[in-house]
Amino acid sequence: MVLSACETGLGDIVANEGVYGLQRAFRIAGARHLILSLWKIPDRQTSQLMEVFYKKWLEEKKPLRAAFLAAQRHLREEGWPPYYWAGFVLLE
Repeated sequence: MVLSACETGLGDIVANEGVYGLQRAFRIAGARHLILSLWKIPDRQTSQLMEVFYKKWLEEKKPLRAAFLAAQRHLREEGWPPYYWAGFVLLE
């Protein structure tokens, strides 16, 4: 499950229950892998990251983790500081 909107990896902490949020809801629904953002990332860089990720994963048939890391590496090599690509995390 890819949730590329801003702050999709955040949630509310509930006493003795853990963090409630989209992450937990999708896990309960059966999602095995999640790509989420931890902060607000501009649309341009998010779009670029997702385009490279899907190209690596679907067209080049790289494993999910390798495609995700390659997409982050691509933005880094393009000169974007970590703020623009490190906010996305892959949870397995």
